[in-house]
Amino acid sequence: MKKAITLFVNALFVSLLSQAAPERKQLFDFDWMFALNDTVSWRQVDLPHDWSIEGTFDRNAPAGNDGGYLPTGKGYYRKTFTLSEEYQGKTLRLYFEGVYMNAEVYVNGHRAGGHPYGYSSFFVNITPYIYIKKPNTIEVRVDNSQQKNCRWYTGSGIYRHVWLLTTGKNYIDEWSVRVSTPNKHTVVMEAEVVMEDGTRKTVSQKRQIAQPHLWSPDDPYLYHTTIAAEGDRLPLTYGIRTIEYSALDGLLLNGRPIKLNGGCIHHDNGILGAAAFDAAEYRKVQLMKEAGFNAVRTSHNPPSEAFLRACDELGLLVIDEAFDGWREKKNDYDYHLLIDQWWQEDLKAMVMRDRNHPSIFCWSIGNEVIERKKIEVVKTARQMASLCRQLDPTRPVTSALAAWDSDWDIYDPLAAEHDIVGYNYMIHKAESDHERVPERVMMQTESYPRDAWKNSQIVTSHKYIIGDFVWTAIDYIGESGIGRWYYEGDVAGEHYERPLYPWHAAYCGDIDLTGQRKPISHYRAMLWKDEPSYMAVREPDGYVGTIKETLWGTWPTFESWNWPGWEGKNIDVEVYTYKPSVKLYLNDQFVGEQPTKELKATFSIPYTPGTLRAECGDETILMSTAGDATQIRLTTDKKELVADGQDLAFITVELTDANGRVNPTANHQLTATVKGAGRLIAFGNADIKDTDGYTNNAHKAWKGRALLVVRNNGKSGSINVNVSAAGLKNGAAQLKCVR
Repeated sequence: MKKAITLFVNALFVSLLSQAAPERKQLFDFDWMFALNDTVSWRQVDLPHDWSIEGTFDRNAPAGNDGGYLPTGKGYYRKTFTLSEEYQGKTLRLYFEGVYMNAEVYVNGHRAGGHPYGYSSFFVNITPYIYIKKPNTIEVRVDNSQQKNCRWYTGSGIYRHVWLLTTGKNYIDEWSVRVSTPNKHTVVMEAEVVMEDGTRKTVSQKRQIAQPHLWSPDDPYLYHTTIAAEGDRLPLTYGIRTIEYSALDGLLLNGRPIKLNGGCIHHDNGILGAAAFDAAEYRKVQLMKEAGFNAVRTSHNPPSEAFLRACDELGLLVIDEAFDGWREKKNDYDYHLLIDQWWQEDLKAMVMRDRNHPSIFCWSIGNEVIERKKIEVVKTARQMASLCRQLDPTRPVTSALAAWDSDWDIYDPLAAEHDIVGYNYMIHKAESDHERVPERVMMQTESYPRDAWKNSQIVTSHKYIIGDFVWTAIDYIGESGIGRWYYEGDVAGEHYERPLYPWHAAYCGDIDLTGQRKPISHYRAMLWKDEPSYMAVREPDGYVGTIKETLWGTWPTFESWNWPGWEGKNIDVEVYTYKPSVKLYLNDQFVGEQPTKELKATFSIPYTPGTLRAECGDETILMSTAGDATQIRLTTDKKELVADGQDLAFITVELTDANGRVNPTANHQLTATVKGAGRLIAFGNADIKDTDGYTNNAHKAWKGRALLVVRNNGKSGSINVNVSAAGLKNGAAQLKCVR
């Protein structure tokens, strides 16, 4: 009975490939059927798809604190399609950008390939198993049931794109393509052609550019061309830039010194889970750029291709990282089970796939490996670094080193295997290390958010330290509770003192789960680049309860002058500015003037509702008490979507008073409806303790805000979005979907 149901359901969704002439690369994301944990309850899904984010938060979920208390398990995907006779004699492959994890791919009942590591992209040759002019069925079995296998939220399923690649018998190997610039006027493009008999033929093309336009974070200029051989053609995008590094001169980009204001990120997209929509990946990079970052570390796994394209286009330097751990486990089912058999394939998958991105300036082979005190670790590092240099001799290799005890100097042999040494929370060792190993180039690959001033100063005052990467740039699901503050009486402890349910996400980011910048973001950006002055208010200790901080956290601070019940009691107002002093006024009454220290002036004043005015030289900042929330305002990041079934709109929901001011105390229950040429796929807020599901159409606001995400359905037309709450005027937005 189960088999009959499966065949019937799949027959309803036959792809239109039978109606189209072959294209070399076709998106294969639509009209899949999905079932969870071997049930007969099949349903249609479009990729990217993360089934974990669709689940319910559960304190007993096997992935636990690390996985954000969301479900994992086993999933099954099936897609049925028919190929026309124009596909006869072609080489057909599927390209999976990412499946978490233990993917096995079957074609018409035959196992055609797969890959265990959930972050590696991989190809599957389906040519021997394909039928022409009758239905084919692809089945992808995904096993994320062995828990715990990661230290953060992974998501589950085919969470990145799938492509059908159609070529002749001879075709260019996509990952063999390599762009190099022996000098800035010469571009050399090399590739290997896979011949019908299995041999490989190397081809090379050269291009002269008289006046090259160099790529940089401030001017991310890209060139577009095509590489062709044996009747096959591949589009190619690249940038021209030079990277140099030394302890004497630091990091030079195009011959000019640059310091890295970096942020680490995990791969999820907040309330969307792990689903790697192009629009979400692009937005993530855009948020980092707006927050003043010029670099990112993809901790601790290779990112999506869309993310790297966005870094290329928007200008963000990248540390592309392969692994979290090596041969000794951090969790029972993590990469230590795969490393001996798979490390070379997975490292090749990262370097060969990504080496033409101008944004990538460095490869990272690991993070805080457990076996770091064993001499064998040096051999592992040497093998991995050597493979990176063999595949790409143009970029340095790093990994992130740490010590949670007094030992540090003993890691010198391990550090020596790297071109640039990554320091996690250890940059205070830099000066003594420089005396001991003067040729070492260093960067802090993880740092505490609260140390923003200190880290910026140590980086800018030492040439051999090229940058600092805060943990983290953006909040993420999993590693639950890191960076939180809590009140006395709540579940106590750091995130590693688990479990901490109902906390299900991280709060250590400069940017929250909904894309809003926190005060620490404005302060950090000011330390590295020109940034307008900014004012925020520290939550008074005892306002809700006695505040307890955690290592990766900062004091709860908000852009809010709404503190009902605290009238007459002192409250701290912070102003971040380059100016030497700040004058503060409350309701036009002069409060006082404070000198700035570490780009910050702090005033302690009795709370009175009204308007704060900070004067920082020729800059004026206002912050007013909002009245009761009376209406809902929707602000969309775009008014027009591409009607491709993939494009997204991110819509900020704000609860405002009659004058349009966000009320930061409003936490109404919201209901969203989406009609027309789109559908709601995510709805949530930035409260990492709120365990309402992110795929529901109802969610509470937090601090007066929420975020909803709409996906177009592939058709032209309008999308009408409405958000309502009891006692408030509804919010509405209209989007257009165009081809």
